[in-house]
Amino acid sequence: MTAIKHALQRDIFTPNDERLLSIVNVCKAGKKKRNCFLCATVTTERPVQVNVVKVKKSDKGDFYKRQTAWALRDLAVVDAKDAVKENPEFDLHFDKVYKWVASSTVEKNTFISCIWKLNQRYLRKKIDFINVSSQLLEESVPSGENQSVTGGDEEAVDEYQELNAREEQDIEIMMEGCECAISNAEAFAEKLSKELQVLDGANIQSIMASEKQVNILMKLLDEALKEVDQIELKLSSYEEMLQSVKEQMDQISESNHLIHLSNTNNVKLLSEIEFLVNHMDLAKGHIKALQEGDLTSSRGIEACTNAADALLQCMNVALRPGHDMLHAVKQQQQRFSDLREQFARRLASHLNSVFVQQGHDQSSTLAQHSVELTLPNHHPFHRDLLRYAKLMEWLKNTDYGKYEGLTKNYMDYLSRLYEREIKDFFEVAKIKMTGTTREGKKFGLHGSSGKLTGSTSSLNKLSVQSSGNRRSQSSSLLDMGNMSASDLDMADRTKFDKIFEQVLSELEPLCLAEQDFISKFFKLQQHQSISGTATNEAEEMDGGTLSRSYTSGVPQPISSEKDMIRQMMTKIFRCIEPELNNLIALGDKIDSFNSLYMLVKMSHHVWTAQNVDPASFLSTTLGNVLVTVKRNFDKCISNQMKQMDEVKISKKSKVGILPFVAEFEEFAALAESIFKNAERRGDLDKAYIKLIRAVFVSVEKVANESQKTPRDVVMMENFHHIFATLSRLKISCLEAEKKEAKQKYTDHLQSYVIYSLGQPLEKLNHFFEGVEARVAQGIREEEVSYQLAFNKQELRKVIKEYPGKEVKKGLDNLYKKVDKHLCEEENLLQVVWHSMQDEFIRQYKHFEGLIARCYPGSGITMEFTIQDILDYCSSIAQSH
Repeated sequence: MTAIKHALQRDIFTPNDERLLSIVNVCKAGKKKRNCFLCATVTTERPVQVNVVKVKKSDKGDFYKRQTAWALRDLAVVDAKDAVKENPEFDLHFDKVYKWVASSTVEKNTFISCIWKLNQRYLRKKIDFINVSSQLLEESVPSGENQSVTGGDEEAVDEYQELNAREEQDIEIMMEGCECAISNAEAFAEKLSKELQVLDGANIQSIMASEKQVNILMKLLDEALKEVDQIELKLSSYEEMLQSVKEQMDQISESNHLIHLSNTNNVKLLSEIEFLVNHMDLAKGHIKALQEGDLTSSRGIEACTNAADALLQCMNVALRPGHDMLHAVKQQQQRFSDLREQFARRLASHLNSVFVQQGHDQSSTLAQHSVELTLPNHHPFHRDLLRYAKLMEWLKNTDYGKYEGLTKNYMDYLSRLYEREIKDFFEVAKIKMTGTTREGKKFGLHGSSGKLTGSTSSLNKLSVQSSGNRRSQSSSLLDMGNMSASDLDMADRTKFDKIFEQVLSELEPLCLAEQDFISKFFKLQQHQSISGTATNEAEEMDGGTLSRSYTSGVPQPISSEKDMIRQMMTKIFRCIEPELNNLIALGDKIDSFNSLYMLVKMSHHVWTAQNVDPASFLSTTLGNVLVTVKRNFDKCISNQMKQMDEVKISKKSKVGILPFVAEFEEFAALAESIFKNAERRGDLDKAYIKLIRAVFVSVEKVANESQKTPRDVVMMENFHHIFATLSRLKISCLEAEKKEAKQKYTDHLQSYVIYSLGQPLEKLNHFFEGVEARVAQGIREEEVSYQLAFNKQELRKVIKEYPGKEVKKGLDNLYKKVDKHLCEEENLLQVVWHSMQDEFIRQYKHFEGLIARCYPGSGITMEFTIQDILDYCSSIAQSH
């Protein structure tokens, strides 16, 4: 084994700067017996690396090669299988378990012992040695024993010395002298061992034989022992001296540590005291301002604001752990709390007084605006109160209960003040709309109450009453009245439009100014809520308090600050929406067409308010009122349609232009002037469609029921009037209806002309109708003259009945009849007469063509010419 160890050291480990310390011949358990060697090695360079290397013989020769290496630090368990009985098997637990069988138990135990020693010297790691005899594992508890173990380890590690050249020659000579040196290494090693034992025995005998030398040696040893004892005594005394010095140094070190600790504690204590003094000390000037500061002057308010901010900083200082247990800190905190409570109470009382005083001062100015359509200006009051805005923010952050109380009181005082101002303002507006003379009496307006006691006219009478225009009730429809009444009606509507616009123009800046003031004074941000939850447009208030819960002095918001602003505005201006609705109802009673003005004005103001803030109080309120205005507008349209449906015509007089057709013209002209460039044009277009369809239906209904006037005349005149109206107004959404009206007018004009022209030449018409019937039956045109009823003699007989004089007389009677049918307002007589002239000439040419084709060469002609027809028509038209 020694020779193998030497060979492995030389061939494998020396080139890698490693030393082989132990070797064991093993094979893997349970498999074919293929021997290999496990080697325990250390590196020659620092730091020392301890490895377990697997070495096996190469298949191609007699040399060995390195196969696998494991670091000893990766070894977790060494299992010897049995600590009592001899067993060559053992396990090494690296990354996995490796099972081995050693060639002998001695080699196994030697290898395990070497592993244990290497671990003790180099690694000192926890390797579990299980099923290993305690004799193999040297205990290392005593220091001396530990040193001996360490020394033994050093011997074990250093027992191998590399051979020099002479030693190698001697070994080779020795191996040559023994035949089995190479073939049987174990026998050779055993032989060498026996020879070494013989030499050792001889040496001992030689030494023992030399008694004199032994005695000398023993004497030297005794002297050496005495010297060792003396040295030990001196070392003991030195050790005692050093122990005393060590104790003194320990005392000095401990003393220095205590001094350093004391200094550190003093520095920390000073730092804590400075922190408390710097952050929890309120200046006397601030204390005096909080207790006695003047809240009426600008300088006093500024001093109180600075003092309140300083107090808030002192109260909100972030105390370090343990500070709140100090008695002085508790006293200071209590003092701050008392100051805060005292100043908050004083501030709330002062602001409540300011609110009350403002109500009295503002009430005294109401008389100035009682005759003017203007609202009092609250800007001076807002300007004075805004000086307290920072103090209100301080109060909101420190005492939310008093802040909420001030908010409620402000809403109570201001709501009563605004209610008086707004109601007086609307009374003035109502008086200006109705007047106190003829118009006021007409609508039953008594004093300045603005209440209407008169009753509206019945819908089935088709009369629309307006201020200054009393439309008379007739058997037909609404009579527009004389020109002066129409002018007065338009003037009243313009006056109403201006008053309504002024009302909205006064209310809008008032609400915006108050909302801006509330946001700044009560420190409520005017931005959209990002909570993502929708809130009601106008949340009800319980006793005027804001929708907040208040727990332990900390506000708990349940809605955004923007919702709080809207709640406050709803409480303060709760009378605006009812007053606006009353004013709208009054305007609608005065004249239903006022709803057009109100719809345009209200839509514009809603659009403006929504562009500024779509969720504001003003936008919401005007939006609600706009719904009422839109309902009134729709009601106005429905009433007009209902009146058309209930129309009754006279059986004794001609119809002419129907009243609801004229009313539609008036409505459209008025609407176009009002809705020019308006935002709500779509509502008007829808109303146009409904009205024009109702007009078409009603015109046809009246035409069918007419007894005095022919149906075609009623349709022709009224659709001509509708077409002229739509052409003049150029309403884009009614282009299709305009074309339809023109078509109906043209169709009924043609129908009326053809029907009327059938009367003057009745017999001639019947004769030629018979001729055309024979031709249609298949008789050739030139053979018609051979028919008994249609021969040339019958034709001459019929023509002689219509000489020029009779034709002119017939045309004159026709002209008179047409004149009786047509109305003067539409002035269609000449148009109809000209169409009849053209139609008569067309018939004349048609008759001549039939004569030329059916009676060729007969020389039969009419007794009047086309020129005679033109002369007759012209003279008749001039004579009338």
